[in-house]
Amino acid sequence: MSPSHLLWSKRSLTAQAMGHVDPITKAVVPPIHVATTYIRDEDNAYSSGFVYGRPDNATVREAEAVLAMLEEADAGALLFSSGMAAATAVFQALEPGDHVVASKVMYWALRNWLATEAARWGLVIDFAETDDLDALRKAVIPGRTKLVWAETPSNPLWTITDIEAAAEIAHAAGARLAVDSTTASPVHTRPLALGADIVMHAATKVLNGHSDVVAGVLAGAKADEFWNRIVSIRKMQGAILGPFEAYLLMRGMRTLHLRAAAQARSAMVLAERLSEHPKVARVLYPGLPQHPGHDVAARQMEGGFGYMLSIQLTGGEAAAIRAAARVGLWKRATSLGGVESLIEHRASIEGPGTPCPPDLLRLSTGIEDVNDLFTDLDEALRAA
Repeated sequence: MSPSHLLWSKRSLTAQAMGHVDPITKAVVPPIHVATTYIRDEDNAYSSGFVYGRPDNATVREAEAVLAMLEEADAGALLFSSGMAAATAVFQALEPGDHVVASKVMYWALRNWLATEAARWGLVIDFAETDDLDALRKAVIPGRTKLVWAETPSNPLWTITDIEAAAEIAHAAGARLAVDSTTASPVHTRPLALGADIVMHAATKVLNGHSDVVAGVLAGAKADEFWNRIVSIRKMQGAILGPFEAYLLMRGMRTLHLRAAAQARSAMVLAERLSEHPKVARVLYPGLPQHPGHDVAARQMEGGFGYMLSIQLTGGEAAAIRAAARVGLWKRATSLGGVESLIEHRASIEGPGTPCPPDLLRLSTGIEDVNDLFTDLDEALRAA
């Protein structure tokens, strides 16, 4: 790679997987390194830099380099076998008795884990409306709170937390700020540049974008003691992503900027049209001026407001369930961020205790024609 690569945009570097060319074959697509063990030198050292497959892999390193570049992460990036593995590693790096403040509206599986397993390990978890800065200030306990976990936009209500302000609140109390930026992606938001200490992505979603990889990633602002504990946790627990999955993830990321931009444009069109729909009581999308977090989102999100939106139906829960069953182009399935558009009655999935309204449908906008997507939804909504 020539010195001029330092001037290339993130979009160009991502499209070419950092411009890597295989030194042996001169292939423009990096090979998949599947070896689990490596030859020692005569003096028992490992001059190659690789020892064993559980803590390290060359293909994984290449994908991590792309992610670290996208997030401007001085500590680098760590790939995990799932988003949950990545997220829980952050909490496992804390000490028993540490106090954590987490977003009240967040990915349901992680919320359940925090309320059950994390509590069993001795962590003290308080959930707060992190999009409300006054509520966040009241929840944080100076000297005792060690971590603030904010998901923004938050799933499935798409509330917006002011990352820069949340970082100031956390740091003033002696805590770190970790941000789940899965639905924003590095294309639209860079939490580390706004003051966060750690950013997490469920790479299964838009980073991969093809619904064929389960993965998670953490990127760190600095390689301090806390970050090194996370590195050790991944190594000891064997939570690293497999090389084939890392290869697929890197393949997916080559088109990240194109996909994320197209999906955000379509989501904005759908949000505007659905706001006028007679069967829709409310549209939740940070790109709409009437969204409570719109001003903050407009300040910290670049080039669009993401691909996720939710709608609440005038006919209530029954109408929402019926509408989800009547779509054709939209697929009724769990997950988000893929090239195919997905629809889900989220309250049915999350069950008792969910903050998700029963009349809500969660929409993940793909790359299909936006007019087709709207027509399909329109017909389903009217039929319901």
